[in-house]
Amino acid sequence: MRRSFAFKCTLLVMGWVLVGIACEQIPAYTFWPAIFGALTLPVALGLNLLAAGYWLLRRWPVALLPLALAVLTWPHFQRGLALHPLRLTTAAEPATAGPVVQVLSANVRIFNVYPQLRNDGLQSSKEMVRWLAESKADVLCLQEFYNEPAGTKSADGNVFRAMDKIGRQAGRESFLSKTLTNSAGAEFGMAIFSRHPIVNKGTIQFGKLTQNHGMWADLRLPSQDTIRVYSFHLQSMSMDEKDIVDSYSSKSGLKKKGLGLLRRFKRGAVLRHAQIDTLVNRFAKCPYPILLCADLNDVPYSYSYDKLADGFQNAWTSVGNGVGSTYNGRIPFLRIDNQFAGPRWQVRDFWVNYEIPYSDHYPTTATYQLKPKQ
Repeated sequence: MRRSFAFKCTLLVMGWVLVGIACEQIPAYTFWPAIFGALTLPVALGLNLLAAGYWLLRRWPVALLPLALAVLTWPHFQRGLALHPLRLTTAAEPATAGPVVQVLSANVRIFNVYPQLRNDGLQSSKEMVRWLAESKADVLCLQEFYNEPAGTKSADGNVFRAMDKIGRQAGRESFLSKTLTNSAGAEFGMAIFSRHPIVNKGTIQFGKLTQNHGMWADLRLPSQDTIRVYSFHLQSMSMDEKDIVDSYSSKSGLKKKGLGLLRRFKRGAVLRHAQIDTLVNRFAKCPYPILLCADLNDVPYSYSYDKLADGFQNAWTSVGNGVGSTYNGRIPFLRIDNQFAGPRWQVRDFWVNYEIPYSDHYPTTATYQLKPKQ
């Protein structure tokens, strides 16, 4: 009877895995409860592995069922917990078969310009700008960017002269996709900086141009290959970190905050899923090898991530080890910042810059090598 009960539980877990994967492929604007089915997928995948282990000890032929499912769904498991034990040390120098490009992506949180984000002497703002200016990366994609050009009415001197410091003064070309210029002349938006010539560029709007949009730049490599780099920032979850922590810390917190959080989470998911559809349609028309840098504001078990994973390699999943969380806050294990690469690229290395804690997002850096055209 115990084995019969265990077998039924195993079948239920296997069904749960399949339902979770199906939920990943349903956009929230079609059926929003599917987002919660997708979020349970990591638990189902873990239980399926436990079931395989149980049956290997009890009755190995039965273990073939959950083992076969684990093999088929291994890419989904890797989305949440990448395992590449042979890559625990930094990757070896790339071969010389094709050009190599290093890309840094970061949500810089407007360099902490707002009063509630500042610290003594604007130290975090200065350190972030300095670190980016000195980065050895070929390409920098910065979301939630802030710049005070010459002539801005500011009491902070040239601390936020970010376009000049990270761009021209560091020997990079730059493209600023502005969403707002305030009354003092300061600029908000996203930016791409490149040590390679920018030969074309553009912006992708999701309706009205806001911080949530996409941008792209075509870069000419020394090999004379042209590549396209996209950077985008999707709709935020619209939830305050304190409210989330309060909601799962106590029953009273859940009653007080739960319903409001659910409404905001649903709204954010609906908007993100529509935005990612817009972007994927644009990617399909691109004639060049593609690299993507994104603040997805979504987890690896979501429609947004799944749409990208269908056609692109996730850099962390390809070469990383562990969870690879990028959120610098009280909610653990969140990887909402990602880099993806098209099929022409080989991911050589990828890491999260945990030593740079000046934003609520940790920067990510990846090294790619362009493979010969088939």
